[in-house]
Amino acid sequence: MFSRVVNLRMASASVLQRLNQRAKQAESIITELKQQIEILRQNAAVTISKPEEERLKTENQKLRTEVEELKSQLILAEIKNGVKQVPLPTNRTVMKAEPPKKESPLEPEVKQAPVKTSNKKPEKSDKKEKKPANDGEPKAKKGKNEPAAEGKMDVSRLDFRVGQIVDVKKHPDADSLYIEEVDVGEGKNRTVVSGLVKHIPIEQMQNKVAVFMCNLKPAKMRGVLSEAMIMCASTPEKVEILNIPPGAVIGDKVTCKEYPGTPDAQLNPKKKVWETLAPELRVNKDKVATFRGDPLQIEGKGVLTSPTLKDVQIK
Repeated sequence: MFSRVVNLRMASASVLQRLNQRAKQAESIITELKQQIEILRQNAAVTISKPEEERLKTENQKLRTEVEELKSQLILAEIKNGVKQVPLPTNRTVMKAEPPKKESPLEPEVKQAPVKTSNKKPEKSDKKEKKPANDGEPKAKKGKNEPAAEGKMDVSRLDFRVGQIVDVKKHPDADSLYIEEVDVGEGKNRTVVSGLVKHIPIEQMQNKVAVFMCNLKPAKMRGVLSEAMIMCASTPEKVEILNIPPGAVIGDKVTCKEYPGTPDAQLNPKKKVWETLAPELRVNKDKVATFRGDPLQIEGKGVLTSPTLKDVQIK
C-alpha cells in the first residue's frame, strides 16, 4: 500500500514537471508569435508607404523641372523683349554715386558768362548758340547710324551669320539651357545660351553648323552672358535648328534680296527692333525661311530651310 502511494506521488510530480515545461514552451511560442506579428505589421506599413513615397518624389521632381522650364522661358522672353538680366547689387554704396552733381556747378558758370560782357552780347550769344549746336552734334552723329536704320524697319537691320558650335554643355543652374561656344568667323568664339535641352539632344548640338543672330545686346541668362541667338523653326511642342544651304561656310551673311542694307552694329533694346520684326520671320509651306514671304538666303549658295516644320514661326 505504501509503495502505491509513493508511486502515485512520483507520477504526479513528473506530470507537474511536464506541465510546467509545456507552459514555458507555450509562453516562448507566444512571445515569438508576438514578435513575428509586430514584424509583419511593420513590413505591411512600409509596403503601403513606399509606393506613396515614390509617387510623391516623382511628382516633386516633375514640379521642379516644370518650374525650371518656366524660369528659363521667362528669361528668354525677357531677353527677346530687351530686358537686361542683371544680378541684384550687393553693395548699396555704389548706387549712391551721383555723377550729375559734377555737372551742376558748370550750369551756373554758363549762365553767368553772358552777364560779364555787355559790349559783345551778340558775339557771345552766337557762340552760345554754337555751343548747343556742338553739344548736339555728337548726339546727331550717334543717331546717324540709327536714324537711317530707324527710317526702315526690316530684316536688313538684323545681323544673321553662319556659325559652328565648337563646344556645348548644360547650364549648371538651369536644366533646360545649353551653354555653347560658337565660331562665327570673328577670330574668337562667342558664348551663346539656348533653351534647347528639351528639344535637341546634346550630341546633335556638338559641332552643329547653324545661323546665329549676332547683333542682339548681350545679356546674362542665369549668370552666363549670352552674345548671340541660334535661329530655329519653332512651335510649343517642337523646335528645329534651321538648315544652311550646301557650300555655306562659317561667317557667311544671311540676307534677303528684297530688303538690302547694312545691319545695326547692335540693336537698341529700347527701339524694340527685334520684337517688331520677329513675328514676320517664318518658315513657309515649302519649309523655306522667309521675311514677309521673301526667302532668307546666303548669296550664291541658296536659301535657309527647316528640317520638317512648315508654316511656323522662326525664333
